[in-house]
This record gives sequence, C-alpha cells and structure tokens, in this order.
Amino acid sequence: MSYKGILIGTGGQGKAWCERFLPLNIKDGLLEIVAAVDVNPKVFINAQQFLHLSEDKCYTDINQAMAENAADFCIIVTPPAFHEAAVDSALAHDLHILSEKPIADTLEASLRIVEKVKRAGKKMGVTMSHRFDQDKTTLQQALRSGENGALDYLVCRFTCNMRNFGDWGAAFRHTMTDALMIEGAVHHLDMLANFAGAKCDTLFAQTWNPSWGQYGGDSQGQVMLSFENGVKAFYEGAKTNAIGLNGWTHEYVRAECEKATLIMDSRQIERFPYEGGRIYKREGQGEKVTLLEGRKWMNTLLVEQFISWLDGGETMETEIEANLQSVALIFAAIESSRTGQVIKVQDFLEKTREKITQENP
Repeated sequence: MSYKGILIGTGGQGKAWCERFLPLNIKDGLLEIVAAVDVNPKVFINAQQFLHLSEDKCYTDINQAMAENAADFCIIVTPPAFHEAAVDSALAHDLHILSEKPIADTLEASLRIVEKVKRAGKKMGVTMSHRFDQDKTTLQQALRSGENGALDYLVCRFTCNMRNFGDWGAAFRHTMTDALMIEGAVHHLDMLANFAGAKCDTLFAQTWNPSWGQYGGDSQGQVMLSFENGVKAFYEGAKTNAIGLNGWTHEYVRAECEKATLIMDSRQIERFPYEGGRIYKREGQGEKVTLLEGRKWMNTLLVEQFISWLDGGETMETEIEANLQSVALIFAAIESSRTGQVIKVQDFLEKTREKITQENP
C-alpha cells in the first residue's frame, strides 16, 4: 500500500530528504509526498525539483498544509527546538510521524512528545540514520555473530574541522548551547549502545568549547560509558579540530573482543584475530571484512521500515519509546559535564519522566 506524507522542512537536511532519501521509496511505490512545508519559501525549489511538487502544494503554514491535504503521516526535518510544535500539529490532524533525530531539544520535551503520541494512539519513528549505515551494520553483525567472542569495550572517534561559523551547515548549530551532543553525539552514543547490545548504566562526560571554536556552546567532548551487560565504551567527539580525521559517515570504532580486535575506520573494517603471544600490528595489517550488500541504507532504509510498520509490519527499531534511550544518553552527558558527576542513566531518565508526569497529569 502507498501512503501519503507531508514533508516539514525542505532546506538544509530537508534537501537531502527531497533529493536522496525519498525518491527511491517513492519509485518503489511505498509513499507519495502530497505537500511540503518550510518557513523559507526559497527552499521550496528542492521539493519542486526532486519531488515534483507544484507551487500550490508548498506551504509556509504547517496547519494549512495539513488541513488542505489528506495524508497518513508527516516527516519532520526541522531544528530540534521546533519538533514538539510540529508533533502537536501532526497529532491534531491525526497523522503518524517520522522525525529527524533527536526527538526534541530537551529530555523534558522528548518525554512530553512520547506521552502525546502514546495518548493519540499514533506511530512515531526517529531516523537514527548512522546506526543503519553499511559499515556500522556490518560491524554490528560481526559483533553479534559469536565469531569474535565476548565484547569487552569500544572506542569511537568522530573529529571534524568545522570551527568557523557556518562550517557545520545551518547557523542554529553554531548558536545552540550543546551542539556536539544534540546534533552530533546523538548518533554516535546511539551507535555505541547498539554495538554494546545493552542499555547504558553509568556515564561520565566532559564537554567544552576552545577559544577558536565559533560556537555558542560546547563543540568538543569526551564521554565514558558503562552498559548494563558490563561492556565499556569511550567516545571522542570534536567539531573544532585542525583537521577532520573521522567526520560524518567516516567514523572510527574499535571493538575489543575476546577472540579478535575489530576496527572500523573511514568505511573500511578489518579484523585482527587473537593469535597468542606478544604480537603487535598496525592498523591496515588486519583481515579485511567485506561490507554487507544492500539496496537501501540510512534514512532511505528507515523510511522503508517506517512504511512497513504503518502497513502492519514489524515495529521499527527506532520507534519513539525505544529511542528515548538515545535521547537519555545525550542529556545525561550534558548533565554530567555541567555537574562533574557520574550519571546513572536509567535513573536520570525515570526521574525526568516522573517530573513530566507530575507536571502534565
């Protein structure tokens, strides 16, 4: 069955949705975009060029677009601070929702959205795209295969040279308080939790912004995580380095396992099996791991999963309740950096949930 959707946001990341994420799914007959919304009319060109929408199907008013076009769902591609308002409009018009990460710009708003969606009886998924990329999916399968034994710990590096205002795309990323965590680490901490295969137990983080970083808040960070199954992880994230060593989609992850060390670096994966004795090797000298084949990856794949879910299929992995774990990680890291304390992540999440429940009985 083909479902009708409304795209909210056609500039910036919205262009990528128009040009790359939606067309193959439209071609496959899974969906049709019937209208688009943006506060900037200049970026409607993306919806018109790539999704072939007519000018009269492009709106600056979200409620008008939803009122005038019969649809089954909407896709939210706006800065996180505007997600809750878009969700409110969608639910008022009886729409299911697929949203860019994170759920919202605060844990409180994220929990309010979860409760609103639940009360409305609608389905909402979040596009944690990087977890579903080809190299990450290959590494995840290798860790689950049993071939490499038990996983001990993980190291992730994400470093960029985007220190000047505007280098990281939209201006809002350079003015928000916690850009690295909310716009960057939201993907990487989610990836680490997925590789670990368990919820995060404790977390300690330090975030900061060097004097040469043109950001309104913290653009650099380090996070230590312990998961409920005993796996440990370390994350290095940076937006203001002199050079980008492992930027978007080219992240570095090293997985130390009982029977092998696995290294993912710039979309290549190699395996170093345990051979006994005192053996030292350098990266590049391991066994190359063949990447999995697939027709769709990242958001293109997640759109397909969302439509399948709407059609009665399996619940997508990143449905909103499950995705609270990802949101809890980034806001626990922000809290840890501000307080200098180790955060019990699940307690932090549940205490915030109780607070929201009391405020919105």
